[in-house]
Amino acid sequence: MVPFGAASRYSRYAATTMTRKITAVTARTQLGQIMNRAVDNNERFLVERNGEPSVLILSVADFVKTLAPPPDWLNDIQDEARRKGLDKLTAPEIDAEIKAARRERRR
Repeated sequence: MVPFGAASRYSRYAATTMTRKITAVTARTQLGQIMNRAVDNNERFLVERNGEPSVLILSVADFVKTLAPPPDWLNDIQDEARRKGLDKLTAPEIDAEIKAARRERRR
């Protein structure tokens, strides 16, 4: 179940995302398990207080993918980096690349 008609707005994610209603007491007593399920199983939890929807628990990855997707130009840059193998650079390798590019610009 996806609350408040969200399935129509986010239909491309509806098949892989499940939203479960839980009480505030359950959220409080089982928060660690709920967080694990949100991250590992892509589940969402609608927390109700006194029978009324109060908050939604979802993973950061789910939030970004569903509610704050990256712009197309950023996806293009990421795709190009993957094709060139640049997505596998370590932090020291990235620092070295930046340093070399700055040296080159100074010339």
